[in-house]
Amino acid sequence: MVDFIGIRRVQELVADLGPAAFLAGLAREIEADYRRWSEFEKSPRHATHSPVGVIELMPTSDGRQYAFKYVNGHPKNTAKGLLTVMAFGVLADVETGYPLLLSEMTLTTALRTAATSAVAARWMARRDGRAMALIGNGSQAEFQVIAFHHLQGIREVRLYDVDPDATDKLEDNLARLRLEGLKVVRCRSSAETVRGADIVTTVTADKRNATILTPEMIEPGMHLNAVGGDCPGKTELHADILRRTDARVVVEFEPQSRIEGEIQQLPADFPVTELTEVVNGRKPGRVNDAEVTIFDSVGFALQDFSALRYLHRLHQQRRGTRATIDLIPDLDDPKDLFSVLAMPLDERKRPAPATERLSA
Repeated sequence: MVDFIGIRRVQELVADLGPAAFLAGLAREIEADYRRWSEFEKSPRHATHSPVGVIELMPTSDGRQYAFKYVNGHPKNTAKGLLTVMAFGVLADVETGYPLLLSEMTLTTALRTAATSAVAARWMARRDGRAMALIGNGSQAEFQVIAFHHLQGIREVRLYDVDPDATDKLEDNLARLRLEGLKVVRCRSSAETVRGADIVTTVTADKRNATILTPEMIEPGMHLNAVGGDCPGKTELHADILRRTDARVVVEFEPQSRIEGEIQQLPADFPVTELTEVVNGRKPGRVNDAEVTIFDSVGFALQDFSALRYLHRLHQQRRGTRATIDLIPDLDDPKDLFSVLAMPLDERKRPAPATERLSA
């Protein structure tokens, strides 16, 4: 039997810990794995593109455990009542090749993306930054606000989306969350939203080379958390922002970011820093309060590895419903696979119950 985490179990685990504590724990897990970067087998994700979206496979391993995520990106899905992004993942034991966990990764991807943004901001943003602009108020927005409010001390969030309904949704959800001490300001344009902001998060969905931010919008000392540009032909920042002499660009995994990130707009020799170099102290995330810092985030498999392992540990330790699935045949003779089909149904080994209650 293989452990299984579905949507309801993620709800239980987040509710049990509380969103702030859950994200803080996940951020620590991600940063710890970036500190041991050299232990991981790394490659850009495998992407299959179509005119309407992309389907990707994101694998990595530290030699002891292996993880992969299947994820899509289809911006037009919402017109059909479907999610733009949906994902699931597997955590496996390298020694046997057996899966340990099959998990939803739709909610978890949003959580790990927000946690990674907070990790980068901890090293790159000014410590006194309290105002964040959030351009793109769709499915990732609430997670980013929660992470930056609880983990980075943001006290004002300024909202803008070309779709007013998306901002309505975000405002309603933030009101229900009742985040203590957080001021929410609705704006009428990207330029108005970023004016005076310490941190600017862009998380738009359209699969195109957009120009969400232009050079004249950028103020000294800003930290740009560029999340939405995450596939070839999809960007959010004007290239001249990246070329600023006072700008520092940090990426998750350079070979992947060259293909998918904001830096796909620039020559292959354009200098960037990997996040692992920052968290391990080999390069600074920021050198002074006037520097413009840019986290060119496309999402990387290590973050999914961290999230799956974190979920698996919580799944085994915390109260609630622990589910398993009979994904692998249970054989008396491991050399006799056909026996699964040959044996009459009533004589086969009955699988254990699908769920059991955890006492601790």
